Amino acid sequence: MALLLRFSRSSRYLQPLHQHISLTLSQSISPHLTNPPPPKPSLNHYYSDHRQNHEFYIPNFDNSKFKYFDLIRLGQSCGISTSSHSLRDEEEKAKRDEELKNNKGSSSSSSSSSSSSSSVSWIDLYLPEKIRPYAHLARLDKPIGTWLLAWPCMWSITLAASPGNLPDMKMLTLFGCGAFLLRGAGCTINDLLDRDIDTKVERTKSRPIASGALTPFQGVSFLGFQLLLGLGILLQLNNYSRILGASSLLLVFSYPLMKRITFWPQAYLGLTFNWGALLGWSAIRGSLDPAVVLPLYLSGVFWTLVYDTIYAHQDKEDDKLVGVKSTALRFGDSTKKWVTGFGVACICSLALSGFNANLGWPYYVFLTGASSQLAWQIWTVDTSSGADCSRKFVSNKWFGAIVFGGILVGRLSS
Repeated sequence: MALLLRFSRSSRYLQPLHQHISLTLSQSISPHLTNPPPPKPSLNHYYSDHRQNHEFYIPNFDNSKFKYFDLIRLGQSCGISTSSHSLRDEEEKAKRDEELKNNKGSSSSSSSSSSSSSSVSWIDLYLPEKIRPYAHLARLDKPIGTWLLAWPCMWSITLAASPGNLPDMKMLTLFGCGAFLLRGAGCTINDLLDRDIDTKVERTKSRPIASGALTPFQGVSFLGFQLLLGLGILLQLNNYSRILGASSLLLVFSYPLMKRITFWPQAYLGLTFNWGALLGWSAIRGSLDPAVVLPLYLSGVFWTLVYDTIYAHQDKEDDKLVGVKSTALRFGDSTKKWVTGFGVACICSLALSGFNANLGWPYYVFLTGASSQLAWQIWTVDTSSGADCSRKFVSNKWFGAIVFGGILVGRLSS
């Protein structure tokens, strides 16, 4: 009899529980029916199982009213999700993770080049719309090329200064402007001759001529304008330097063709980009001193082989498909060994040039710093990462600045 009485009492408590569970299930199916959760229950609603190191939630039956919050916590303590969409969300998340995993390899190889080609620069923000394609054609938003062309000129002009004196500031300014114009002209020539190739390379397909933003005729007209301004600078030099400077145009116009016929276009670029090492000295002295300028010129050629080989690794996959050549493809996995040799040759040539020019001892202290910067580039570059190759390439402006500082201090102390 007592057992029957206990069962009837239990059934009275279970009846509201059954009704509340039914209501809660209907609310999960119909999200428009909402019940605000009550305050957080007291700590006596928790029971710890020290054997399993688990904590369970035990709902409190106050006046036989089983709260909505209690049902949620009961499900959570049993490891049951309380969200009606959780299973579908988990499935969608798993699909997204799988897609990202599959696409990771292909996207990482082109992310740096695509981002660089599609990034918005100050040209797109501040220049008039009609001028933007020409500014992009001259690479005004990427001054690293101007720095790499200008530093050999600055080295040579400073070497040619009289012992204990500063270099000719007018010549430094003229050659700085000349490097700016000649670099822009070189980019225009390159884009005109390579417009069919550029459309097939991810990093270059958005260039003005390749993308159709400018016609070849507009490119040629712009090239004529740049060369005319460059001629105005060249005419301010002595006759010897005018002839020497004009002779560099043969290298400038033929360089873009080299990648089609040889695996060494970077060496040819070195001959072109470092012509200022000869021209700067002749602009001051009126002639050339082979003992000084030839080692200086060769140091620039070796330097270019280092930084432009690193740069070429950005495009090596596209270059294979297109059929053009580079030292990056020629050296392959042996790239670091080759560029290490070029780096050593560069530093040795700079030391020989400084010795023949009678530079003071501070020059060699700076040269040690430049050696460290070059070694850092070579040893840390990740040739499989386009972004890292680009960073190391751009860092060469600091190498040029360190060498320039060394020549300046060495000449003042000699």
